[in-house]
Amino acid sequence: MELIWKSALDQANAVVDGEISATELVHAHLKQIESQNPFINAVVQTDSDQALNRAGQVDRAIRAGKSVGPLAGVPFTVKDNIETADMISAIGVPERRRTVPDQDATVVHRMKAAGAILIGKTNCPPWGGGLETDNPVYGQTVNPYDSARTPGGSSGGQAAAIASAMSACGIGTDSGGSLRYPAHACGIATINPTPGRVPLTGILDDMGNLGVRRDPRTQAGPMARSVADLSTLLKVISGPDIGDPGVIPFTPRVQETNAPDELRIAVQLDNGEVAPSRETIATAHAAAQVLSENRAAVSHAELPDEGMSLIKEIWRSYGDEMSAKELYEILGEWDQYRRRLSIWFASYDLIIRPVNATPAPLHGTTTPNALYTVPFSLTGWPAVVMRGGTSTEGLPIGLQVIAHPWQDRLAIRVAMTLEHHLGGWHKPALP
Repeated sequence: MELIWKSALDQANAVVDGEISATELVHAHLKQIESQNPFINAVVQTDSDQALNRAGQVDRAIRAGKSVGPLAGVPFTVKDNIETADMISAIGVPERRRTVPDQDATVVHRMKAAGAILIGKTNCPPWGGGLETDNPVYGQTVNPYDSARTPGGSSGGQAAAIASAMSACGIGTDSGGSLRYPAHACGIATINPTPGRVPLTGILDDMGNLGVRRDPRTQAGPMARSVADLSTLLKVISGPDIGDPGVIPFTPRVQETNAPDELRIAVQLDNGEVAPSRETIATAHAAAQVLSENRAAVSHAELPDEGMSLIKEIWRSYGDEMSAKELYEILGEWDQYRRRLSIWFASYDLIIRPVNATPAPLHGTTTPNALYTVPFSLTGWPAVVMRGGTSTEGLPIGLQVIAHPWQDRLAIRVAMTLEHHLGGWHKPALP
C-alpha cells in the first residue's frame, strides 16, 4: 500500500477524509512489519490486538462525527526505553526481558490522546544509550539502505522502522546524538528539542526515570519522514507534566525572525576531530546555497570550542572513581562552556552543520569523535535533522539546523525550506 510511505499528516488526513480506515492503515503497517522486520530487526515488540482495537475506536469516532485529534489513526512506534502499558520494555537487557510497565510514558499517552495508534516498540542499545543499535536480547538492527551498515544509535531501531515504513512516526531519545545520528544514518527527520519542552516521565535508563538534574543532556523528541510532521508531533508531546518538574509550566513567548533576509546563518563543515567526507561537505554547501538564494546572510564560522574534552569528563563521571569535588568542578566547566558558546552564538540566528563526518558507517566502526552533535547537547540548543543529500553508495546524508533555546519552530521552518529544495527522505530499496 503506497499510503504507508506518505507522511504521518497525510495518513491522518486520509483517515479523516474517509480514503482509508484506521483499521486498514494499521493492518497495512503490521503487514509491512511482517514483511521487512525479519531483515531489518527494528521492531522488537508489537501488540496487534491492542492496536486494531484502538483503530476501531478511531473509526467509530470518525463515523460519529467526533473529534479524533491531529494524528487520527496514525500508527506509531517508540524506542524501547520509553514505558508502554501492557507491552514489554526490555531496553535491551536480559534482566528486563519480561518487564511490562503498568502505565504509558507521558509522551506515549499524549500521542494516543492525539489519535495516534501505538503498534510497537523499537530496538536500542542496552539501557537505551550507545552508538550501535545492538543488544543481547534482540540482537542487531541494520540500516534499511544497506544491511552492512549501522542505522545509528541509540534510537536506531526507531529510525530504521520509520525509514522502511513499518511506522509512520514515533518517539526516541537523545543525550549526545541519539535522535540526530540515527535520523542522519536512515535519512529521516527529527528534532532534539529545547530542554524543558518535552517531559521525560516514563523514560528510563539503568538508574530509573531520567530527569533534568541527573542528565540535563537527555531529551525526548519526535522522528518522522517529513519535517512538517515534526511540527505537529512536537506540539502534541510538549508541555507541563506533573511527573516532570523539569518541564517549564508555560510556553515561552519567543520573538521569532520571520523574513529570510533577516536570518544570520553560520555554516560549519568540520568538528576538528574527524574531517567530513567530500559528499558531506558538498551537502552543507548545497544547503548554504539554498539559504543564500532565499536572501539569508550565510557565512562560514566554526564553533570556538567543540566541547569534546568536557564531554569525555562527563562520561567519566558515570563511573565510580570520580570524587564529588571533581564532579562539582566539571559542572562549573560546563556552565562556563555554555556561557562561551552563548556569547559566540549571539552573532547568528541559526547554524547549519553535518550530523556526522560520513554517511552511515559499517557495523562496529562508529566513533564518537565523528559526531557533530555533541556541542548542542551540552548547550541545550534545539536541533532539527533532515536529509540533505545522498552519497555515491546511495546512503543518506543528514544536516542539522540548530537554533537558540526555544526557537525550535524557527529551526523547523528553515529545515522545511531545505527539505523542499534538497529532496528530503528517499524510499529505500527493500527486499
